[in-house]
Amino acid sequence: MTDDYKRPTLAGARLVLGVTGSIAAYKAVSLLRALVREGATVDVAMTRAATKFVTPLTFEVLSGRPVVTGLFEAHQEMKHLSLPEQADAIVVAPATANFLAKAALGLADDLLSTMLLTAHCPLICAPAMDGGMWSHPTVRGHVEALRARGVLVLDPEEGPLASGRLGQGRLAEEERIVAAVRATLTPRRDWEGQRLLLSAGPTQEAIDPVRYISNRSSGKMGYAIAEAAYKRGAQVVLVTGPTSLFPPPGVELVPVETAEEMAKQMTTRLSWSTIVVMAAAVADFRPKQTSPRKLKKRGEPTTMLDLEQTTDILATLSAQRTSQVLVGFAAETHDLLTHAKAKLASKGLDVIVANDVTRPGAGFGSDQNAATVIERDGRVTELPLKTKRELADDILNAAQRWLTPLKRR
Repeated sequence: MTDDYKRPTLAGARLVLGVTGSIAAYKAVSLLRALVREGATVDVAMTRAATKFVTPLTFEVLSGRPVVTGLFEAHQEMKHLSLPEQADAIVVAPATANFLAKAALGLADDLLSTMLLTAHCPLICAPAMDGGMWSHPTVRGHVEALRARGVLVLDPEEGPLASGRLGQGRLAEEERIVAAVRATLTPRRDWEGQRLLLSAGPTQEAIDPVRYISNRSSGKMGYAIAEAAYKRGAQVVLVTGPTSLFPPPGVELVPVETAEEMAKQMTTRLSWSTIVVMAAAVADFRPKQTSPRKLKKRGEPTTMLDLEQTTDILATLSAQRTSQVLVGFAAETHDLLTHAKAKLASKGLDVIVANDVTRPGAGFGSDQNAATVIERDGRVTELPLKTKRELADDILNAAQRWLTPLKRR
């Protein structure tokens, strides 16, 4: 056995590769070869539109298995039932905007979309589309609906599109799709035994019954960390401010509204935890007094609010912790590293995750983010723009270094 021999990472896996009608369908040929090379048995299901770009014979030769293209042609063998029943995962690459819509709405007008309604295995979608379609509100809504149901939707890459435009819509790189399949079928359980106490989302500080002070945080980064940690074996308690997100499966959710409520829940549960991640965007100030009635306009050009500082939750947790690892976040608009390093030191953190919220395509409300992870021993790691779910695993990897007994205080 040579040193460069690598055991196939998908040996024994049964996959269905769905190919839809995108110009990127030709890339599915190379993806199929990569999956087979990794040891997977792959059945290919093509939509009618996909066959206009690549012939079924190409996939049949490379997979060594018959390709299915139509619901009625395959009806005698009930392929829409048998293939998903046997599959460990269904991978749709490329996935068009039309396919995402059908999958999100439960429409079943061809073999591939009908297959999804009978499947109980994981679904991985790698979208590809052109002309700004990826950012269209309808497409975004369908993607969010699928992700809320546990579907892994990989964000497309940015770059030149088939139309000649530049934008986000290119099929994810082959290595990234294979890695997603591998992670789905062979999930890490390296956080078993850990108890993660995590905050997410904004807080809201009431001015009167209808107005409040808050910020633009969507909670997506914190929720992604909660999901990633749970899937890696950790027990997770998520203390969350108001968001529109669905709670990650398996995670204990503790809803709060104000900074004081979040501080109470975090400090109460501190002794239970082995690691604390403070991903919430907590309001720094609150009105000293909250009006019991809606404030009315009185003709004055301005209304002055008398504000006071809220509890510094990170500093409080740092002062009270025993052996817990403490991870903070720094959302900045300028001098990113300077401010983040200062916060790391002043709050006594082990790790801080710094991100520039003004960067296009990242920050508050976005499904993507980029960050710089700074650790107490001076290590600095740049994490490029990627989905927040992918970034979550990178953040956990950095924090994991401080979970070992020798690293703990």
